[in-house]
Amino acid sequence: MLKIAKIALVAASLAVGAASTPAFAVNARGVAAGELWARQMLQLMDTDKNGRVSRAEWMQFMAAEFDRLDVDHSGELTVRELSGFPYSAHPGPHR
Repeated sequence: MLKIAKIALVAASLAVGAASTPAFAVNARGVAAGELWARQMLQLMDTDKNGRVSRAEWMQFMAAEFDRLDVDHSGELTVRELSGFPYSAHPGPHR
């Protein structure tokens, strides 16, 4: 019986931890932050505004993002470019 109690305690702890992470945060409208981010990304990539992202739209977006990150125009991304430092004009992917 003690083993079942430990399993229940661990499961409850995991559930509380998961629910408290930003990915599960819910805004005033009840939309999870991850879903809100996904909707925003879809709007950025969906150039024909049909509510879906085609492979071509995805590739076009990713090519533009690569070019934006490749601040030294070397055709390769470095850790510094991906992290956005020390380039003050370049905010990086998570800012």
